[in-house]
Amino acid sequence: MVLIKQIVRFILVILFRVEVEGIENYYLAGKRVMIIANHTSFLDAVLLSIFLPDRITFAINTEIAKKWWVSPFGKIVRLFPMDPVNPLSIKAFIKDLEQDKRAVIFPEGRITVTGTLMKIYDGPGLIALKSGAMILPIRIDGAQYSIFSRLKGIERRQLFPKIKLTLLAPQKIELDDEIAGRDRRAAAGKILKKIMTDMIYSTSNNHLTIMDKLLQARAIHGAGQVVLEDVERQPLNYRKLLLKSSVLSRLMARQTQEKDVVGLLLPNTNATVLSFFALQSIGRVPAMLNYTAGYKGLLSALETAQIKTVYTSKRFIELAKMDDLIALLNEQVNIIYLEDLKQMITGQDKAYGIACSLLPKIIYAQQWHSVQPDDPAVVLFTSGSEGVPKGVVLSHKNILSNMIQLGTKIDFNKNDVILNALPLFHSFGLSTATLVSVLNGMKVNVGKTSEKRIGKSDSGA
Repeated sequence: MVLIKQIVRFILVILFRVEVEGIENYYLAGKRVMIIANHTSFLDAVLLSIFLPDRITFAINTEIAKKWWVSPFGKIVRLFPMDPVNPLSIKAFIKDLEQDKRAVIFPEGRITVTGTLMKIYDGPGLIALKSGAMILPIRIDGAQYSIFSRLKGIERRQLFPKIKLTLLAPQKIELDDEIAGRDRRAAAGKILKKIMTDMIYSTSNNHLTIMDKLLQARAIHGAGQVVLEDVERQPLNYRKLLLKSSVLSRLMARQTQEKDVVGLLLPNTNATVLSFFALQSIGRVPAMLNYTAGYKGLLSALETAQIKTVYTSKRFIELAKMDDLIALLNEQVNIIYLEDLKQMITGQDKAYGIACSLLPKIIYAQQWHSVQPDDPAVVLFTSGSEGVPKGVVLSHKNILSNMIQLGTKIDFNKNDVILNALPLFHSFGLSTATLVSVLNGMKVNVGKTSEKRIGKSDSGA
């Protein structure tokens, strides 16, 4: 059996480039251990049995245990058929754990069909509590993109995606003796749910820049995945988004300096999102200006963030009747209209945009700018209801961390469509609605901010 395990391990490493992190936590957990893992695919049990030491017990549904393909698997691991709704079956499993065994159980009870955590049942929490076993959380990541998952039509599946197993520090469920009966079961289940959601968050990679995450999303969901649309009904997929924003970035790079804070005074349109990513790709920090703040509010924002250049749109200024305001601001900063940039595009700019849309990782890797995850990614502003507007600087890590937190609580996938009715200078309008969508393969309609709101105050952060 040892030889078979080694052969299977070798094959899995070659095909899926399996990486195991935190194996020391396996030994720190002791001998009486309940191993919990998220359930991503039919490969999960195989991965855990092959890459974890020893011959581990697997709690398996009694109906699944009757399948023909389960019997050979039982030669590598020890199977414990269990009916999760049968109290006697649960008691038998608890007694088995009390014999200082290491056992694996999937608290979700079934393979995910959403790509995120499914409903987590209270039973496994009660088992860990009554048996006194340490809980060893293991995050399985990557297998959800394989052909062995149940996400066909939801995620873009790959033949051999990279898989990573992360073992976290062992924990133990402990409750006050005063909690009894159903309340005790519910309390144990609640702790287990927190362990699972914390596991997903802590093992998700937020040490990236926004551009890193954009390119990662393109690789996962495909260049043809539509992610952006506005009222003009001209949807943009990842390929077009990268092409257009890359061309725009070449023009902006000639007019600004690296790490400059650059103002965007624009409505909810594709052009605003393209401008945002264009600045990100050349190491500039977009400052989303609140066009409802009036002259004093905008001037204060410009001074606070030390903004020297502001991009806006002639059409927007005309429709919003902000000509006088722009004339005053133009005395303080350099106002550049997006419409004028179209006249500056050269053949080299177009060629660069095409190259970026086809080979983004290669092109962006050659660009010189030292942007780090902890560096500023965007500047937002408060409404000024308590005085002058205050600048709020969010790093790349801040934004991606919020995105991961949202993903641990809400099921979303590339088939979802998000309607963003909030302005892009609003924290939720930019991050929660727009960036979460674009960076996760979802289509977002950035909508249109009502022109009646122009000149009225609004919360910017």
